[in-house]
Amino acid sequence: MPGLTRKQRTLRFPIWTSVVLMTINVGLLALWIVLLVLDELPGAITIGVIAFALGLFGIAFYLALTIKAIRLNRRQANFVDSVTHELKTPIASLRLYLETLQLRELDREQQTEFFDVMDTELQRLDQLINQLLEVGRLDAIGHDLEPEEILLEPLLRRCADSASAHHKCAPSEVFTFDCEPAMIQARRMLLEMIFGNLMDNAIKYSAEVPKVHVTLRLQDRGRVAIRILDNGGGVPADVRQQIFGMFYRGGDELQRRKKGTGLGLYIVRTLVHLLGGKVTVSERIDSPGAVFEVVLSSAHPADPSTARTSQLSSQTVLDS
Repeated sequence: MPGLTRKQRTLRFPIWTSVVLMTINVGLLALWIVLLVLDELPGAITIGVIAFALGLFGIAFYLALTIKAIRLNRRQANFVDSVTHELKTPIASLRLYLETLQLRELDREQQTEFFDVMDTELQRLDQLINQLLEVGRLDAIGHDLEPEEILLEPLLRRCADSASAHHKCAPSEVFTFDCEPAMIQARRMLLEMIFGNLMDNAIKYSAEVPKVHVTLRLQDRGRVAIRILDNGGGVPADVRQQIFGMFYRGGDELQRRKKGTGLGLYIVRTLVHLLGGKVTVSERIDSPGAVFEVVLSSAHPADPSTARTSQLSSQTVLDS
C-alpha cells in the first residue's frame, strides 16, 4: 500500500496545482483588464507581466510533474508485467514437471533430472521473492549487524562464483580479476548484495559468450574503487542515470528478452549510498561493453600475505 499511496499523491498534487494556478491566472488577468479600463493603477502592466510569468512557471512546473508521473506509471506497468512473467514461468514449469511425474513412470535418471530442474525453478522463485522483500526494507537491512574488516577480493570472487552458478557457467571462463590487496570496514551483507547484483547483471547483459573483468584499486583518503567491465552492448548515455531508478527497464516489457524486475540496480544504488559511496556507469574504451564503478570509503591496504591466505582458503572451500 505505501507504493500505491505515493502514486496517488504524485498524481493529485500536479492536478490541484494546475487548477489553483489556472484559477489565479484567470483572476489576475481579469483584474488586470479591469484596472486598465478604469486606468486606476499605473503599475497594472507590471503586475500583469508578473502574473503571466508566474502562471507560465506554474504550468511548466505542472507539466514537469505530470511527465514524471507518467514515466513512473510506465515503469510500474513494466514492473508488474515483468514480475508477472517471472512468477508465471517457473510456476508453469514446476506444474508441468509435477504432472509428468504423476502421470508417467520415469527411471531414476529422468527423475533426478526433473528434480534438478524443479530445484532450479524454486531457487529462481526464492530469489525473486527475496529481491521484492529487500526493496521494502533497504533502509534497515543489515543494521542488526556490526561493521567488520572485510577483505574485498575474496568477497568479490564469491559474488562472481554465485552469479556464475545462477547462470550455469564456469567462473574461470567468465571472470578475470585484477585486484590490489584491500580491506574495508563495512557490513558484509550489504557488500554481498551490491556486488552480487552487479556480477549477475554483468553476465546477464554480456555477449553470447560472457567475459567480465573486475578491477580493484585503492585511492586517496581511504577510498577504494571497484570496476566491473562486461562485453555486452553497453548502456546508452541518455539512460545512464535512469537505470538506477526503481522499476526502470529499457524498452517494452513484452518485447524484452532479458529476465528481471528492474530492481537490482535500484538496490545497488540505495545500498551504496547507505555506505556513503557512489556508483556510476560508463562505456568501455578498449571494447564494446559497460563499466560499473563503485567507490567506497573506509578502506585501507591489506597485508598481501593475509590476502593470499584468505583467497586460497576461500578457493579450497569452493572446490570442496
